[in-house]
Amino acid sequence: MTRVFEKDGHTIYWGDALQILSDEIPDASVDLVFADPPYNIGKDFNGRKDRWASDGEYCEWCYRWLDLCVRKLKPTGSLYLMAATQNMPHLDIYLSKKLHILSRIVWFYDSSGVQAKRYFGSLYEPILFCVKDKKRYTFNTDDILVEAKTGAERRLIDYRKAVPSVYNTKKVPGNVWEIPRVRYRMDEYENHPTQKPVALLERIILASSNPGDLVLDPFSGTFTTSAVAKKWGRESVGIEIEEEYVKIGLRRLEILACYNGEELRRDPRTFEKKIAPTQQRLLERP
Repeated sequence: MTRVFEKDGHTIYWGDALQILSDEIPDASVDLVFADPPYNIGKDFNGRKDRWASDGEYCEWCYRWLDLCVRKLKPTGSLYLMAATQNMPHLDIYLSKKLHILSRIVWFYDSSGVQAKRYFGSLYEPILFCVKDKKRYTFNTDDILVEAKTGAERRLIDYRKAVPSVYNTKKVPGNVWEIPRVRYRMDEYENHPTQKPVALLERIILASSNPGDLVLDPFSGTFTTSAVAKKWGRESVGIEIEEEYVKIGLRRLEILACYNGEELRRDPRTFEKKIAPTQQRLLERP
């Protein structure tokens, strides 16, 4: 059974994404979709395993909700899709028949954890940036400019211009985004295995939506998409199947302070479970 929570232009649906996309979200009503589904790599989402019987079944499931997301987009809308490196080629080919893929983005991050020993481990996740109409879509260049390191830092002169001048100090980011992953003890960390960073969602939402626009995330997790949408004056719809993660969204969006008699706050045990054992070993040293 689907439950709905709403406040100040922000809606949380607790239930199955396929059913909610089909029955609850009007067609051609959404300005921006950010989709970060389970990757089919065996992650544990509060007891729900991220694993399908086969890669083919996983892709067929993705095709179903992708079709629905495309239907929900306005003619001027944009869609960003994240996926595992091994699955993205299939989804890329499928989406290229329905939308215009403008950018294939690499989200690169450092990894201090254990890496593969018998093959080259992954240090990135792919993102597709797609639009319905190549001539009519939102892209707010001035809102996402970054420091231009080449030339501008050294105050080099661009002599190719009619009037030679110093290189620009700002530029639109390229398609390789170096943004740190969310790690334990970070201020934004929530108890979720695949949380995406605020900086990543800010770049996407600022680039591809305007204040007052509607942003949809069909696999909301920690509801970073909705939280960033709220911060920057957008409206949001977030869908999540796990109750524990829905509670994170209710808290982050300030929709409810209490849920079923429980005060909604960040779980202090998250820090204790991950950090305390190490601290205890240090304390026990002679």
